[in-house]
Amino acid sequence: MAIEVEITREDSERGGRYIAKVAGFAGEGELTYRRSSPGVVVANHTGVPSSMQGQGVAGKLVERLVADARAEGFKIVPACSYVAAQRKRHPEWAELFV
Repeated sequence: MAIEVEITREDSERGGRYIAKVAGFAGEGELTYRRSSPGVVVANHTGVPSSMQGQGVAGKLVERLVADARAEGFKIVPACSYVAAQRKRHPEWAELFV
Protein backbone atom coordinates (compact mmCIF):
# COMPACT_ATOMS: atom_id res chain seq x y z
CA MET A 1 0.00 0.00 0.00
CA ALA A 2 1.38 3.40 -0.97
CA ILE A 3 1.70 5.97 1.78
CA GLU A 4 0.37 9.50 1.48
CA VAL A 5 3.23 12.03 1.59
CA GLU A 6 2.45 15.71 2.11
CA ILE A 7 5.20 17.96 0.76
CA THR A 8 5.42 21.68 1.41
CA ARG A 9 8.07 24.19 0.38
CA GLU A 10 9.73 26.97 2.33
CA ASP A 11 11.44 29.36 -0.07
CA SER A 12 13.57 32.46 0.36
CA GLU A 13 15.86 34.60 -1.75
CA ARG A 14 18.90 32.50 -0.78
CA GLY A 15 17.36 29.03 -0.78
CA GLY A 16 14.92 26.90 1.11
CA ARG A 17 13.70 23.41 1.75
CA TYR A 18 11.03 20.90 0.89
CA ILE A 19 9.39 19.28 3.91
CA ALA A 20 7.74 15.86 3.82
CA LYS A 21 5.22 14.75 6.42
CA VAL A 22 3.53 11.38 6.57
CA ALA A 23 0.53 10.68 8.80
CA GLY A 24 1.41 8.14 11.44
CA PHE A 25 5.18 8.72 11.18
CA ALA A 26 7.22 10.80 13.61
CA GLY A 27 9.34 13.69 12.32
CA GLU A 28 9.69 15.07 8.84
CA GLY A 29 11.87 14.50 5.82
CA GLU A 30 13.56 17.36 4.07
CA LEU A 31 15.47 18.35 0.96
CA THR A 32 17.42 21.57 1.39
CA TYR A 33 18.70 23.80 -1.39
CA ARG A 34 20.42 27.10 -2.02
CA ARG A 35 20.37 29.42 -5.00
CA SER A 36 23.80 29.68 -6.61
CA SER A 37 22.78 32.07 -9.40
CA PRO A 38 19.60 33.16 -11.16
CA GLY A 39 17.90 30.07 -12.51
CA VAL A 40 20.17 27.60 -10.69
CA VAL A 41 19.36 25.71 -7.47
CA VAL A 42 21.91 23.57 -5.62
CA ALA A 43 20.26 20.59 -3.91
CA ASN A 44 22.58 20.13 -0.95
CA HIS A 45 20.93 17.68 1.45
CA THR A 46 18.15 15.11 1.54
CA GLY A 47 17.24 13.28 4.71
CA VAL A 48 14.40 11.42 6.36
CA PRO A 49 14.07 10.16 9.93
CA SER A 50 14.67 6.47 10.48
CA SER A 51 10.93 5.95 10.99
CA MET A 52 10.33 6.97 7.35
CA GLN A 53 13.23 5.18 5.71
CA GLY A 54 12.28 2.67 3.04
CA GLN A 55 8.91 4.33 2.40
CA GLY A 56 9.90 6.33 -0.71
CA VAL A 57 9.72 9.68 1.07
CA ALA A 58 13.15 10.91 -0.07
CA GLY A 59 12.26 10.01 -3.64
CA LYS A 60 9.04 12.02 -3.39
CA LEU A 61 11.06 15.04 -2.22
CA VAL A 62 13.30 14.81 -5.28
CA GLU A 63 10.28 14.35 -7.56
CA ARG A 64 8.79 17.58 -6.16
CA LEU A 65 12.08 19.45 -6.72
CA VAL A 66 12.16 18.19 -10.32
CA ALA A 67 8.50 19.12 -10.89
CA ASP A 68 9.15 22.64 -9.59
CA ALA A 69 12.28 22.96 -11.77
CA ARG A 70 10.19 22.01 -14.80
CA ALA A 71 7.35 24.37 -13.90
CA GLU A 72 9.53 27.32 -12.86
CA GLY A 73 12.35 26.94 -15.38
CA PHE A 74 15.34 26.50 -13.07
CA LYS A 75 18.24 24.03 -13.29
CA ILE A 76 19.41 21.74 -10.49
CA VAL A 77 22.98 21.11 -9.34
CA PRO A 78 22.93 17.75 -7.49
CA ALA A 79 25.41 18.40 -4.64
CA CYS A 80 23.50 15.90 -2.48
CA SER A 81 24.51 12.29 -3.17
CA TYR A 82 20.89 11.10 -3.05
CA VAL A 83 19.75 13.67 -5.61
CA ALA A 84 22.73 12.73 -7.81
CA ALA A 85 21.76 9.05 -7.58
CA GLN A 86 18.15 9.82 -8.51
CA ARG A 87 19.37 11.87 -11.47
CA LYS A 88 21.20 8.80 -12.80
CA ARG A 89 18.09 6.64 -12.36
CA HIS A 90 15.92 9.09 -14.32
CA PRO A 91 17.45 10.00 -17.70
CA GLU A 92 14.17 11.77 -18.56
CA TRP A 93 15.23 14.49 -16.09
CA ALA A 94 18.58 15.16 -17.80
CA GLU A 95 17.65 18.58 -19.23
CA LEU A 96 16.85 19.88 -15.72
CA PHE A 97 20.30 19.22 -14.28
CA VAL A 98 23.57 21.13 -14.61
